[in-house]
Amino acid sequence: SFQQGHSTFSVPPPLRLRQLHSKMPARRGSLLGALVAGAALCQTSSWLSAFAAGGGPVPRRELIVGAATSALMAGPLAAGAVEACKDGANNCYSSASQPGKNFVAPWSWPAGTSKGDAIKALREVLEAYPKEGQGDVDQGGWSLAVDELATKGYARLEYLSGVGNFARFFNGGKPFVDDLEVSVGDSSVSVRSSSRVGDSDMAVNTKRLNYLAKSLAAKGWTTTQVAPL
Repeated sequence: SFQQGHSTFSVPPPLRLRQLHSKMPARRGSLLGALVAGAALCQTSSWLSAFAAGGGPVPRRELIVGAATSALMAGPLAAGAVEACKDGANNCYSSASQPGKNFVAPWSWPAGTSKGDAIKALREVLEAYPKEGQGDVDQGGWSLAVDELATKGYARLEYLSGVGNFARFFNGGKPFVDDLEVSVGDSSVSVRSSSRVGDSDMAVNTKRLNYLAKSLAAKGWTTTQVAPL
């Protein structure tokens, strides 16, 4: 509340902003959320400064519309983004990492290909991955844990990369689970492949990414092979 003379004006709490933010995709959006909140706060502060200087009460509608506009402008960018790997990780690759050993270049589809056709080709390659594994990795199979390719261009797959005696000796008999995430952009696909536990991944992420990249390259995509971590 602010007082001017004998009158007190109350600025309503930004409930509309919180309600709008709750509907935004929450996946990996913490940094973006902070930026949106900061932008809204700066805009609100400028209005309140003008009010304190004698410019009159701040219109309720301007507070709500201004904050909502900032959130709407930034909201879609948060959908489906992949995270960077921890610096120096020995069991993770990501298109969001800085150039270096953990970086994997996004997979780019051929020029002239529609986004819808690119998603179809990507799905075909992902679903054609051998259930019995390949290159002595992922022998426990895989499953599509999150499938939002058609709506948000995002998917997460789970691979059982370590089974048998290896899992029995090193993980209490439980298979080692790895995650592969793909996020479709305007002309390329960002990707992240990582192991949930352990330090070294025994080259399983390397072999998995290179197999998928080679399959996409056979369809005309531009991909690169990653070196073992």
